[in-house]
Amino acid sequence: MEKEPPIKRYRREEEKDQKSSESDEEYVPYVPVKDRKKQQLMKLGRLTQLKDELAAQKGKSSSENELDEEDDEGQVWGRKSNISLLDQHTELKKMAEAKKESAMERQLKEEEKILESVAEKKALMGVAELAKGIQYADPIKTSWRAPRCILNLSEQRHDRVRQKLRILVEGEEVPPPLKSFREMKFPRGILAGLEEKGIVKPTPIQVQGIPTVLSGRDMIGIAFTGSGKTLVFVLPILMFCLEQETRLPFMMNEGPYGLIICPSRELAKQTFDIINHYSKSLQKHRAPEIRSCLAIGGIPVSESLEVINRGVHIMVATPGRLMDMLDKKMVRLDVCRYLCMDEADRMIDMGFEEDVRTIFSFFKGQRQTLLFSATMPKKIQNFARSALVKPVTINVGRAGAASMNVIQEVEYVKQEAKIVYLLECLQKTTPPVLIFAEKKQDVDAIHEYLLLKGVEAVAIHGGKDQEERSRSVEAFRKGQKDVLVATDVASKGLDFANVQHVINYDMPDDVENYVHRIGRTGRSGKTGIATTFINKANDESVLLDLKHLLMEAKQKVPPFLAELQSENEKYLDLGDERGCSYCGGLGHRITDCPKLEAIQNKQASNIGRRDYLASNAADY
Repeated sequence: MEKEPPIKRYRREEEKDQKSSESDEEYVPYVPVKDRKKQQLMKLGRLTQLKDELAAQKGKSSSENELDEEDDEGQVWGRKSNISLLDQHTELKKMAEAKKESAMERQLKEEEKILESVAEKKALMGVAELAKGIQYADPIKTSWRAPRCILNLSEQRHDRVRQKLRILVEGEEVPPPLKSFREMKFPRGILAGLEEKGIVKPTPIQVQGIPTVLSGRDMIGIAFTGSGKTLVFVLPILMFCLEQETRLPFMMNEGPYGLIICPSRELAKQTFDIINHYSKSLQKHRAPEIRSCLAIGGIPVSESLEVINRGVHIMVATPGRLMDMLDKKMVRLDVCRYLCMDEADRMIDMGFEEDVRTIFSFFKGQRQTLLFSATMPKKIQNFARSALVKPVTINVGRAGAASMNVIQEVEYVKQEAKIVYLLECLQKTTPPVLIFAEKKQDVDAIHEYLLLKGVEAVAIHGGKDQEERSRSVEAFRKGQKDVLVATDVASKGLDFANVQHVINYDMPDDVENYVHRIGRTGRSGKTGIATTFINKANDESVLLDLKHLLMEAKQKVPPFLAELQSENEKYLDLGDERGCSYCGGLGHRITDCPKLEAIQNKQASNIGRRDYLASNAADY
C-alpha cells in the first residue's frame, strides 16, 4: 500500500494558525472609541465612574448622572452638568486662593526663621548693666505736664488728631498730641527763636514727639526727611537743662546733662548750631546760659575742653571722638540723663554698634533714650527696644518711604554720557543744587568738570580735611556757591534751605541711602525735584526696590523700570509686612535680600578681625 503524499502547507496559513492560537489565549475584546476616551480621562484623574455607579453605592437615583471625581483632599473635579460654568469657575478660584494663602504662610514662616537667625542676640545696652542684670522698670519722671484742658479731653479725640495727621503710635500710656507750641509750655525765649526761624506751628512728628519727650518717655521716632525731627529732641533737652541750671547751677567740669550722638560731622555741626540758636534766644529773654560743646573729628579737642571745664549742659558728638574723650577721661557721663541718637539705624549699620554699647557703659544711672531716623526697618527697631524702657514708637508715614513733596525723575543715562548730561540737568531748576555720587574720585571729577564749565561748585567727601568740608558746606548754605557735590556724607540729616533739585549721579547700592539723598529737597512742606541716573551697571535688586518706591509715592515709573519683574512679585506684600523686613526695600523679600547677603559674606570673610565693621566709617 502506497503512502499518501504529505499535504503542503503555506507559510501564510501557518502564521494565521499561530495567530489564531495566540489570540485564543490572549483575547482582548473590542472597546468603543467613546469608552476608550473615558478610560484615558479616568487615568489622568479628571473623570471617574458615571453617576449611576455612585448612585448604586450611595442609594441615589440614576437620573442625577454626572461625571465627576473626588481627589485625595475630597475635592470634586470634572464636568458637573447641574452646576453652571460661572459657579464652577468661582469654586475653582476659591480653591486657588486657598492654595495661594498656604503658600504665603509657608513664605512667612520661612522669613520668620531667617529674621530670627539674623536677629541681634546681644541687647543694645551697656556692658556693666548687662553683667549686673540691671533693668529699669519705669521711665524717668519729669516735672512737665500737658495742659489740664488737654488732659481732660477723651482718648477718642487724641486718636482723631493722630489719624488726621497720619501719626501711628505704639506703646503704653502715650502722652496726648499738642497742636501748638504754646500748649507745650515753652518759655518766651524758645517761642521767639521759633518765630525767628519762621516756624509757626508744629509738624506731625513734633505734635506727638515733643510731648512724649517732655514727659520723660523713651522714644523711637520715624518720620520722612525734612519733617522737623531735630526740634523734637533739641527743644526738650533745652527745657530740661534750663530747669537743672535754675535749680542748681552747673559747677566746673560738671556735665553734660544731655548727649546727642550723630553719625557724621556735618550733621553734628548742624545740630550744634540749632542748639546755639535757641540758647542765645533764651539768653536774650533773661534765661540762664545753656552751654553746649561740639566733639567731632577734625576740630581741636581743646575747644570742647574749654566748655567742659566751665560746666557743660549739652554735648553733640560723633561716636569716634566721643569714645576717645571718654577713654581719656576728658569727659564723664555721671550726671548725663538724656541720650539721643540721630539717624540711629545708619549708625548701627555703619559699624558703630560696639561703640554705642561701650558709650552706654559710661552712664551711672537711668537715662532717657531717644532714637530718630527716616529709615528704620523692623530689625533695627526690635534691636533698639532692648535699650529702652517702655518705649513709645511714633511713626509718621512708612519707615523708609520717600517724602511725598519730592518729584522723583529716573533717567536712563549711559556711563560715559553721565558727566556731560549733568549740565543739561542743572537747567531744570534755579540754584542751589545738590549732586550725589558714590565714589570720592567721581565727586572730584564732577567738581573739576563743573568748575571748568564755569559753574560755582564746591565738593565734600571723607578724603577732605574737616576745615575744607566745613568751609564748603557753609559757602553752599549761605548761597555763595550754587552746587554742592558730595558722597553720602551729606545725605544724612543735613538741612539746606531752598534746595530745589537733587541729582543722583549714580543710584546708591542701598535704597535707604536713596531716600536720605532725595530728602535734602522738598523739606518743610516745599516741593523739590530729584533726578537719578541709572543704567545697566546698576544691580537689578536695587532697581526693583526703586521701582516699588516710585509706585508707592505715585510717581511716574519709566518703561525700562516697569519692565523689571521679580521672581517673587506675588510675595512682595504679605499682610502688614511690605517688602523686606531686614532692610525695608519694597522690591524684594528677606529671602533674597542683597544687603543681608552682603553683610553675611562680609562677616564670613572677616572672621577673627575685631574692626571689620568699621570699614564703612571712614567718611564720617
